[in-house]
Amino acid sequence: MRNSIFQLMIHTLDPLSDEGQFKEKASMLHKMAKKKCKDDGVSANGVVEKTMSNSVKVAVEVTPPMNGAMGGVVGGEEDEDDDEEQPLSLAWPDTTRKQLTYLFILPIILPLWITVPDVRRETSSKFFPITFLGSICWIAFFSYLMVWWAHQVGETFWITEEIMGLTILAAGTSIPDLITSVIVARKGLGDMAVSSSVGSNIFDITVGLPFPWLLYNIINDFKPVQVSSNGLFCAIVLLFLMLLFVIISIASSKWKMSKLLGFFMFLLYFIFLMVSVMLEDKMITCPVTV
Repeated sequence: MRNSIFQLMIHTLDPLSDEGQFKEKASMLHKMAKKKCKDDGVSANGVVEKTMSNSVKVAVEVTPPMNGAMGGVVGGEEDEDDDEEQPLSLAWPDTTRKQLTYLFILPIILPLWITVPDVRRETSSKFFPITFLGSICWIAFFSYLMVWWAHQVGETFWITEEIMGLTILAAGTSIPDLITSVIVARKGLGDMAVSSSVGSNIFDITVGLPFPWLLYNIINDFKPVQVSSNGLFCAIVLLFLMLLFVIISIASSKWKMSKLLGFFMFLLYFIFLMVSVMLEDKMITCPVTV
């Protein structure tokens, strides 16, 4: 829930434009047109010719609107879409900045390039189940390293595990979701951007936590996993209250994201953070213990 609040308040500071739905449809039409051009061919004047069953050729031409929004999508995002559809290449870049970035991310990209099939290649598209399962395995491996390193950093600087989980790990796990949400939001897919902030947390609670516990129980003859935390009951109640405040605040803004709503989300996050830290450090005592 705190990750959802963190992502929603970022989205409100960068709201979608009124042309979001149009850009979404224009992007989809552009991709369909590109695929059709590859199948049927394009004439010299840019008009797609499609051969019908009765051998009659019908010309189909997409005309951009007068305000130039369509041209911005086709012209501005065409190169970006082409880059996304291209398979990963490990060729040495030209500029110094790209070379430094290449060397920095090479230890992460190289194992992925070797072990995970790139489905953007025509010869590897049929191996998408292996890519899906391999991606999950790599995410689990990187998550283990992240938790281990965060634990070591916390011990080095005398920071408790609870505070590290509420701050560093919470932000670290939300930033990738935030980046993907912003990318799809700028393409006009607002529903996908907002729903991912909620769906990722639902997946974490319903799959991410129970599945490791299930494996632990199977390996240890179904021995129960003991979970104990200072103020756990109050933290759960606080999460429900935060959810209620989020819904009320969005409804009061007439279901529109604004900068004021974004700052209010920041305020809710810091209130939750302070109360949770005070519960963990026993600065305030929860009346119900578990």
